[in-house]
Amino acid sequence: MEIAWFISDTHFNHENIIKYCNRPFKNSKQMDEYIIKQWNSVVNEKDIVYHLGDFALGLSFDEYKDLFGKLNGQIILIRGNHDRKGKEFLKRIGFIEVYKKLTIGNYILSHRPLNKKQIPADFINIHGHIHNNDYKEGFDKNKYINISVEVINYKPIWINI
Repeated sequence: MEIAWFISDTHFNHENIIKYCNRPFKNSKQMDEYIIKQWNSVVNEKDIVYHLGDFALGLSFDEYKDLFGKLNGQIILIRGNHDRKGKEFLKRIGFIEVYKKLTIGNYILSHRPLNKKQIPADFINIHGHIHNNDYKEGFDKNKYINISVEVINYKPIWINI
């Protein structure tokens, strides 16, 4: 069993996410600085961080590299709907691995919450994507952990997996 950090939907450099999700920031620069500070307050250099998608928008290769240089930890990406760069590009900017979905023990890591039929008995889906919105009707909240930044105080959380 390892201790790992989890976060989703940082949306670095995304001005519009502030109004879409009612984030308490004046602009994306202030938001990015706050998330980086929160991240580094708990994550050490050698820690594993699972980022469950929608990492950043509209950055050049050099801007991505600069952003990675500010974040502690070894970061694994579970691709989100806004992570449109190729896998090799994403690895060159700093992700140690890139997946669409990943199963570790009895946890299934995904960006979007999986359909309940996709989750075997005794498994839990760790996900992002829904930000600070409620689950749709019919979701068994005991089978899901939402780690979108808005619900985890913009700071990675640790889960024993």
